[in-house]
Amino acid sequence: MTFDDLIVVLKVAEFRNITAAATSLDMRPATASAAVKRVEKTLGVELFVRSTRQLRLSAAGEKYLPQCERALALLDEARQNIRSGNETVAGEIRLSVSSDLGRNRVVPWIDQLMTSHSGLSLRVQITDSNVDFYRDSVDMALRYGSPDDSNLYGFKICDVPRLLCATPDYLKEHGIPAHPDDLAGHNGLFYQLQDIPYDVWTFKRNNDEFRVKMKGNRASNDGDLVRRWCVAGHGIAVKSCLDISDDLLAGRIINVMPEYAPPVSELWLICPTRQSITPAVRLLRDSLTRYCNDIIATMTHAGVLSTEDQHTQARNNPQP
Repeated sequence: MTFDDLIVVLKVAEFRNITAAATSLDMRPATASAAVKRVEKTLGVELFVRSTRQLRLSAAGEKYLPQCERALALLDEARQNIRSGNETVAGEIRLSVSSDLGRNRVVPWIDQLMTSHSGLSLRVQITDSNVDFYRDSVDMALRYGSPDDSNLYGFKICDVPRLLCATPDYLKEHGIPAHPDDLAGHNGLFYQLQDIPYDVWTFKRNNDEFRVKMKGNRASNDGDLVRRWCVAGHGIAVKSCLDISDDLLAGRIINVMPEYAPPVSELWLICPTRQSITPAVRLLRDSLTRYCNDIIATMTHAGVLSTEDQHTQARNNPQP
């Protein structure tokens, strides 16, 4: 049981709903549920009476939570007193980020951030491998996909359209596919993880889904290398629009078959504990959200990203 677990329990008591409490705390419902279970296991009692529709406080919960709330309020007041008078965001950002997104987008963005916040320093790990927070010297990881460990904390930065892309010269030589079935005659460029290439590509149009088993002569566990192969005209690839935004805007590659869209991905900033969510982490989260939304809007305005992709982005990321 941790200090953060108690905060989760109080939020669940406030909303009478684990999902609503998790949303208010910027975490996944599974993470919130695990926190409640840890507190109940430590205390040896159930704090909530669960039904199919809602939660309500048990007799033990009604006795325990008011005292818990007062204790946490005192601790929070003490913490705020320590921080008062010092509004400067400073500290070391120890970040793990994927190769393509990190080199071509995130590190330049953080460089800009550091010019206006001189107290920040950066230690970055560029890797497409999964992060082990207990082994690797990082405090946060920027990754596509939500965290699959309920003990981790994460902030969803945005939804990211994924695109089928190739160079104009490659398409001139091999033809422009109009339907997923037409990809049989094209050379796929594959990202691979643990020596397993992602060579089955999925596309959606309205409510229809199409799965294509691709053939190709290049695969790598480095997403940046897959992008470079694509820009060099060696084949056709499925990439995050953020990873290839510069190439799309410069016309080096184009969005192929936009009416058949690969599944949208999610970009998450993941931390091992709530204690690791520092002011610097929150600053990075807010800056990344702004940067990503701006570049997606720029690609949409330039016509390299379809309007429907932007509509999907807007539905899943409503403005406050």
